[in-house]
Amino acid sequence: MDTDRLNKQLAFIIEVDKAKQILRNTILMDASRQENDAEHMWHMALGILVFAEYANEKELDLLKILKMALIHDIVEIDAGDTYAYGEFNSEVVADCEQKAARRIFGLLPEEQAAEFIALWNEFERAETKEARFAKTLDTFMPVLHNYHTQGKQWQKNNVTSDRVLARCSARMAPGSEKLWEYVQELLDDAVKKGYLKP
Repeated sequence: MDTDRLNKQLAFIIEVDKAKQILRNTILMDASRQENDAEHMWHMALGILVFAEYANEKELDLLKILKMALIHDIVEIDAGDTYAYGEFNSEVVADCEQKAARRIFGLLPEEQAAEFIALWNEFERAETKEARFAKTLDTFMPVLHNYHTQGKQWQKNNVTSDRVLARCSARMAPGSEKLWEYVQELLDDAVKKGYLKP
């Protein structure tokens, strides 16, 4: 056995356990507490399997999309969670996340590190059909959480429907028109029920 390789892989696995401690602005659907990054990545991966039939493009490489889902927020161990509707400098966030990707994935053996960094960059750029569908689910899941918690975080952060619609349109429609249509209906209902400001 190549113990050097195994030790690098173990170092990575131990490091990414910290994702369980990174709290997101998303609240669990039972409204009991904040979701952590590990829970979000798992939930997103499961959503990819369940909702794959609604992707705009067919013959997707599901394993590739699942890999993206399971690693896309690992960088938040170093960079922290950036609230989608908060005030932030996107260039500064991108730079912090790039540095985090190099450090954290760099713990792995060279070829695994290169694969994970490439997958993470592909997800960030959303230029492939797999990355577009992964982005769709990354956006879809928090909307479901917000709806099922009666807009708890939307209200806390004074988020309006136009902001949610703009973000969702840009991130969801390229990957799944059907899920985007569903989200538009959900957001209309959220406004009617007072979960989300018009």
